[in-house]
Amino acid sequence: MNYIWEVVGRHPTGQQPTGAETIQKLCDRVASSTLLEDRRDAVRALKSLSKKYRMEVGTMAMDHLVRILQTDRADTETLGYALDTLYNIICSDEEEEPDDSEEENQQKQEDDLGAQFTEKFIQEPDNITLLLTLLEEFDFHVRWPGVKLLTALLKSQCAPVQGIILVSPMGVSRLMDLLADSREVIRNDGLLLLQQLTKGNTAIQKIVAFENAFERLLEIITEEGSSDGGIVVEDCLLLLLNLLKNNSSNQNFFKEGSYIQKMKPWFEVGDDNSGWSAQKVTNLHLMLQLVRVMVSPVNSPGATASCQKAMFQCDLLQQLCTILMATGVPADILTETINTVSEVIRGSEVNQDYFASVNAPSNPPRPAIVVLLMSMVNERQPFVLRCAVLYCFQCFLYKNHKGQGEIVATLLPSTIDANSISAGQLLCGGLFSADSLSNWCAAVALAHALQDNLTQKEQLLRVQLATSLGKPPVSLLQQCTNILSQGSRVQTKVGLLMLLCTWISNCPIAVMHFLHNQDNVPFLTGQISENLGEDERLVQGLCALLLGICIYYNDNSLENYTKEKLKQLIEKRIGKENFVEKLAFITKHELYSRAAQKPQPAFSTPEHMLFDHEFTKLVKELEGMITKAVLRSSEEEKKEEEVKKTLEQHDSIVTQYKELIREQDSQINELKEQVALLTSQNEKLQNTTTQQFSQIQQHKDQYNILKLKLGKDNQQTGNQAEAAHVNGLQPEELSQLREQLEELQRQNQLLQTQLTEKDSLITSLKAEGVPSAERSTSEVTELQKEVELLKAQLQNQTAEITQLQSERQELLRGSESTAAAPGGDSVYTEKTAELESRLSAQTAETQKLKGEVKTLLESKELMEKELASATSTTAIMQAEKSKLQQEVQESKKEQDDLLMLLADQDQKILSLKQRLKDLGETIEDEDDLDSRDQFDDDDDDEEDDEECDE
Repeated sequence: MNYIWEVVGRHPTGQQPTGAETIQKLCDRVASSTLLEDRRDAVRALKSLSKKYRMEVGTMAMDHLVRILQTDRADTETLGYALDTLYNIICSDEEEEPDDSEEENQQKQEDDLGAQFTEKFIQEPDNITLLLTLLEEFDFHVRWPGVKLLTALLKSQCAPVQGIILVSPMGVSRLMDLLADSREVIRNDGLLLLQQLTKGNTAIQKIVAFENAFERLLEIITEEGSSDGGIVVEDCLLLLLNLLKNNSSNQNFFKEGSYIQKMKPWFEVGDDNSGWSAQKVTNLHLMLQLVRVMVSPVNSPGATASCQKAMFQCDLLQQLCTILMATGVPADILTETINTVSEVIRGSEVNQDYFASVNAPSNPPRPAIVVLLMSMVNERQPFVLRCAVLYCFQCFLYKNHKGQGEIVATLLPSTIDANSISAGQLLCGGLFSADSLSNWCAAVALAHALQDNLTQKEQLLRVQLATSLGKPPVSLLQQCTNILSQGSRVQTKVGLLMLLCTWISNCPIAVMHFLHNQDNVPFLTGQISENLGEDERLVQGLCALLLGICIYYNDNSLENYTKEKLKQLIEKRIGKENFVEKLAFITKHELYSRAAQKPQPAFSTPEHMLFDHEFTKLVKELEGMITKAVLRSSEEEKKEEEVKKTLEQHDSIVTQYKELIREQDSQINELKEQVALLTSQNEKLQNTTTQQFSQIQQHKDQYNILKLKLGKDNQQTGNQAEAAHVNGLQPEELSQLREQLEELQRQNQLLQTQLTEKDSLITSLKAEGVPSAERSTSEVTELQKEVELLKAQLQNQTAEITQLQSERQELLRGSESTAAAPGGDSVYTEKTAELESRLSAQTAETQKLKGEVKTLLESKELMEKELASATSTTAIMQAEKSKLQQEVQESKKEQDDLLMLLADQDQKILSLKQRLKDLGETIEDEDDLDSRDQFDDDDDDEEDDEECDE
């Protein structure tokens, strides 16, 4: 205290001031001192008083200390004192265990005080940001107190502090730098800080993981000696568990980063496993938990399967099986190893097959499954170990039809080996032993061998048991019901009833076998109808479930126990409402709810071991269906069966359509592939065509250039070259040319004659007009034929002229070699000139003939137009004529009707006149007038008829 009084500025004379007064003086000194040394001394004095006067220092000095952190950043010693003081007032370091309730209350008050100071400190989020900034300071006296202070804040108010750090820029990254600090004290306290920071915050967990935390933590574990390491390894493993548990993103990142392979060296154990330290047991226990986190049943099936595959490929599963079969391993490590292996093989066919092949190092070797089952049915083994073995056996059979068949096969008469112990023999031994826990475990294990496997349910009906000498063997099904009726313990009854319910559910053959024994149904109804104690109510509910399964899956093959008769029996002996109430008690049981939460059997005591996880799923599935089956009438059942048949038919139709759609999809995919192939081929062909077009264009350009060059050369040679060509002709060639010209002239004259005739015909057609549509059509048709013939002749003539010109060119080229010879025959020159002139005339006549043909075609088109006009006019007139004829017919019909009416009227008038005459009336003048009028009307009608006919 003398030092403190020196800082305050006076000596303790007389009455000493209280702690609060001293702290107030020191706070004033911190706030008002201008010299850094004075402030440092005052903060150091506050630190020394902070543990004894925690309340006073926290209340009066916290704001001054925060201000010191803000202003005196350059003085690391002062910063260190301030951080230590804040740590002391927020966190109590008293580690003494309380001896009585008064000290417990005092500890609680101190914790509440720390929470209050923490809440006050984080009211300003900038204080946390300031603290994160101070952690970047490398000085030990600043960084280490800062780490401890932030850890204390997280312990006291975790969620608020996490939220502030999460939104702080680079907040998590600054904390990750602590793992790279070369000073072990800071690194180790940094691990504790990150443990608190990552608790229950998925976002921070992801950030820490992506800041390369996995790589750094695994390096630290290796540096510290893996499982043989100390408390630092434990802290690293706890941090890894925080990062991976219930965080699928980090689990996937851990797997993709190949960190599972780096876990294998952790589980390498030697031959001598005695004398394990407590720290090694703790470390290995946490390592096994880390493996289980990656393959936990609560994870998504895809992620679990990929991790199981990776663990098998890197021999991690093999290493775990080695620990499983090793000697001297501590019991809790062996138990956790069994649980770990269980979840690594659960639902993985490859891993399950490997586990089935593992043998224990015994003489002779025995399968690991048999060795584990021996521990499960042994009542001297620890309870947790027996539960672990049961879980391992359940995981081995989970979705493993092959393994289920192998287990059931060991019970069949054809496969029993008297010289060795099999899994089936161990299960039967446990099923009928005096230990109720062994009964329950064996019944549940055997039920898992039948889970969702109709084949094995039917196969198990073949199992026969020899009860005693001289008595015939009984079936396993009957022996189970016999044990039930003998009044065994509740745990045994529950186990056997779960086995029977699993066995006969969805198996009509097993239901028939069960009902075939006349004692089973009376026993079940008797159990359900009795008023038993609280413990027996669960047995009553399971008996109701078993009887309900017998109704729901009954195929009515036994006359005495059809669905309807069993329902009548329930109504008479039990009552439907009472039956449903007993059935519903199962799901209301507390232990049922616990077992339904997770697959692993987790029971505090053997007495609580009543329900299996898979059985709870079966109850949930069957309860509603059995209730409906019991309560509904036979008519409703018939209607439901009809509906089921209709739904089945509908399902079959839907299945057919699905298959058709699949086929069409496959065809569409094939066609798409063909289209893609053809498209690629088309693109290739188009590219090739484009290249060829470019080459052709280049060749055309080259040809045009050469043609221009040749034209210039021909102009330079002039008439000399022509004369030279003519002089080179032979007499035979000239005679052939003359004959061809004469033939062309004859053809030309013939064509001219034909053209003259056609012209005259066209002229006559124009003069005559179009007398009738039929005549014009025939003439136009003939004209078309003649024009086509004329065109063909012209084409032939043109071809001949072209051929003649080509021959002439060939002759001219043939005579080119003799063009340079002097002289020549003048007769040949004249004839050649004559031939040239005749050829020119013939060409001119051909051109003229073509023009005439063109004119003739134009006339033909004009005539066709006129013909179409005449045809349309004729059609219109025909339509009008038909309409008029129809009107005439209708008029005639109306006139005939009128005539018939007039005739009837005349007949009536005549009859009336006759009656008048008979009555003595005189009507001669009127008759004459009427007759004259009638005569005139008839004449008018006849004239009208004649006009209509005209």
